[in-house]
Amino acid sequence: MAARDSILRKPRDTRGALRRLLAFLGPYRLVILLVAVLSVGGNLLALWGPHLAGNAINEAAAGAGKVNFERVRYFAVRMLICYLASSLLTILINVVMVRTSKRVAQHMRQAVFDKLMRLPVGYFDRHQAGDIISRVSYDIDVISTCMATDVVSILTSVVTVVGSLAMMLSISLRLSVVALVAVPVAIGYTTRMRKRTQPRYVRRSKSYGEMNGFVEEMLSGQKTILAYANEGNVENKFDGINRNTAEAYYDAEYYGVSIGPTMGAINNLTLSLIVLLGAVLYMRGNIGLGSISSFVLYSRKFAGPINAIAEIVNELFSALAAAERVFVLLDEEEELTDRHGAAVLPIVRGDVRLDHVAFGYDQAKTIIHDLSMHAEAGKLVAIVGPTGAGKTTIINLLMRFYDVDKGAIFLDGHDIREVKRQSVRGAYAMVLQDTWVFNGTIFDNIAYGKEGATMEEVVAAAKAAHIHPFIMRLPQGYQTVISEDGGNISKGQKQLLTIARAMLYDARMLILDEATSNVDTSTEWEIQRAMRELTRGKTCFVIAHRLSTIQNADWILVLNQGDVVEQGTHETLMDQKGFYYQLYAAQFE
Repeated sequence: MAARDSILRKPRDTRGALRRLLAFLGPYRLVILLVAVLSVGGNLLALWGPHLAGNAINEAAAGAGKVNFERVRYFAVRMLICYLASSLLTILINVVMVRTSKRVAQHMRQAVFDKLMRLPVGYFDRHQAGDIISRVSYDIDVISTCMATDVVSILTSVVTVVGSLAMMLSISLRLSVVALVAVPVAIGYTTRMRKRTQPRYVRRSKSYGEMNGFVEEMLSGQKTILAYANEGNVENKFDGINRNTAEAYYDAEYYGVSIGPTMGAINNLTLSLIVLLGAVLYMRGNIGLGSISSFVLYSRKFAGPINAIAEIVNELFSALAAAERVFVLLDEEEELTDRHGAAVLPIVRGDVRLDHVAFGYDQAKTIIHDLSMHAEAGKLVAIVGPTGAGKTTIINLLMRFYDVDKGAIFLDGHDIREVKRQSVRGAYAMVLQDTWVFNGTIFDNIAYGKEGATMEEVVAAAKAAHIHPFIMRLPQGYQTVISEDGGNISKGQKQLLTIARAMLYDARMLILDEATSNVDTSTEWEIQRAMRELTRGKTCFVIAHRLSTIQNADWILVLNQGDVVEQGTHETLMDQKGFYYQLYAAQFE
């Protein structure tokens, strides 16, 4: 228990989260106003019911021979009409609020997704995909459910409490004082429980995010898990995470579900006192039987919303905990905006120069120390080196996924920090080792980067990437639908699709990060030869681990621990018998 309580954290800004939730309801204020009016009307009708019931009882209690059944029926029929009309209005109100809450949730999800599109790459490097998905789905669902039900409940409860209290006071002041005893008790109890429940709801939301992140990570690596026969360890890890999530849920609900019964007990005790005092007043002739009946019904209506408010507050805490996670994401620092007056690149030639560049993902650890290099337009530049040397980091800097800490990167003589990001990124086509395909046709996947691409262009790119024969063997050819992770085609075929996509994209520069790592040697050489023809006149940056694939590169940069230790052609580097020579020899020993 101590360990569990130690990780409970207090909400950051509950009031701020509530204000921002209300801001999302702003466009629907007229709808909320209509709901409020309908709620007042429906509750007034429901509140008139006990008064009519009391009148009917008074008529029936007149004694034998004095009962006017017409009057009893008169009050009973009107009471039925009031309750029926109140129920119909309540149904209408709930339908309106469900529709409104879904629209608000849609708006909120759109805002979150738009925010994700504006966040820097570093955010996704630091956060699990499952946790992000949990905020978009689970947390917003919690908020939506709260708005669909609790807004109506709050309006109904306020009208019912005020109306019931007014009617109770009109019947008997002394009985009303007894009924009001429950109010300060309820307020004190709810306030005390709030301090216990809200941090637990925060922990529950966080636990769901962690569980989703773990599941997403394991599903993406399922084949590796099976290959290493590591199912048992993964199951054990999930069991621990699942148990922690279940405990977080139980811990939050344990306190949450106790609020309603406790408030019910307080209200029942109050009702007992009302009945006892009412009986005494009736025997003394201070109040009629019908008035006592009406007061008891009003006291139940008065106590019910107090109990409901306690439940609503409990659900509101859960929604606010979820809202905080959503708003934390919405408040994340976006990718830096382009500098004032940032230019759009003219026709790109592809001349790239790095001038004394230094960079580190963490300020405490520099990865690239003092890197200078020059890639002439139209040349193929290979970047090689051991793992962790900084090869992929250079690509991230070229694409402005990150900005340099020191030095500068120039594209056609322009400091890329003075150029619009989209303009810089639009100058490159990219093929990564981690292939990405989406749920759609093969045609759509290849044509992704070129709007309005024709079938002829797509086929030409597929032929150049040596995947056209495979596509034509499929039942629907280029209209074959592949899954979002490409599970119904091989890894090598996915790689060829992304290569075809890059070939079709009309860019002056190419970045190939181990682009042929998932294809066989024969196909690899064919692709290299085809790329050499198709990319003639374009600047190409190739990250390669298999050095045999970059022997024909115009220039080779050899990195080690963030520094260029050697550079030159394959022949000159081999003649030097330095670090590159050692790397090359190691691959053929």
